[in-house]
Amino acid sequence: MAAMPRASGIAMESAALRPAERRIVFTPMKTVLTIQSHVAYGYVGNRAAVFPLQRLGIDATAVNTVQFSNHTGYGAWTGQVFTAEHIADIVDGIAARGVLPAQDAVLSGYMGAVELGQVIVETAARVKAANPKAVYCCDPVMGDVGRGFFVRPGLPEFIRDHAVPAADLMTPNQFELEYLTDRKVETLDDALAATAALRARGPRLVLVTSLTRSEADPDSIEMLVDGTDGAWLVSTPRLTFDPPPNGSGDAVAALFLAHYLAAFDPADALEKAAAAIFAIFETTKRLGTRELQLIAAQDDFVDPPRRFTANRLR
Repeated sequence: MAAMPRASGIAMESAALRPAERRIVFTPMKTVLTIQSHVAYGYVGNRAAVFPLQRLGIDATAVNTVQFSNHTGYGAWTGQVFTAEHIADIVDGIAARGVLPAQDAVLSGYMGAVELGQVIVETAARVKAANPKAVYCCDPVMGDVGRGFFVRPGLPEFIRDHAVPAADLMTPNQFELEYLTDRKVETLDDALAATAALRARGPRLVLVTSLTRSEADPDSIEMLVDGTDGAWLVSTPRLTFDPPPNGSGDAVAALFLAHYLAAFDPADALEKAAAAIFAIFETTKRLGTRELQLIAAQDDFVDPPRRFTANRLR
């Protein structure tokens, strides 16, 4: 019996040749430049995004906007926010390697300060100039229901006025969607009106990473994607945590982007991202930890044991 080919995600050996004659056939790999926060302990920002991207076969280049000991949800942390000059210098070094034209996407999350946000938006424009097919996915990290804003003053306004028009894809939570559109979201119609208003200002695709509405099952949590080709809604069971793990929005943005880059199919990416984050939540709850269990759940978020159907809304 002929030996089966071994796939690495990068290359595959040809099984048609004898072992001594096997050659490596390289296949295209998607690449993402991800600019987010970094923590030494835990999983938020790039720590919640890079491993899922890589595990799904994406070559991720990480630029860290901050380096903290842990996420700020603990109430105490050490570390610092990097300067805009530092981030610009890192990007210049990457660009000097000649790899910007090879980037399929830029993913941004927690920016830290307005000056950093300016560098990130400029970097996205720089990548898109080098590769017109590249997309800028902006996760507008600035606050959440119950917590309010948790970023520096001026950053929400910068995201609203500068990041939104620059983005191709945005992944706000419900709180961030309401702020960016100055609309209250209580019903599905409210949510669709808000995503349409956000799309009118630049992004062609909006993913609402957590939607809670008055007419939905209270034991469920939903995600909504709205784009020029349609809108879809997916619902998963609501799992309760005390306290809830941080970083889920960062992980969802990365998971959705990875699947979206595979086929540019918003509905398919929504279904796969929903199944993946639910698998991560189930593992996190089972292990009783405060941090997302990305390593323990890695096989399940690549091949989720439970799937969810996205329903088309329009």
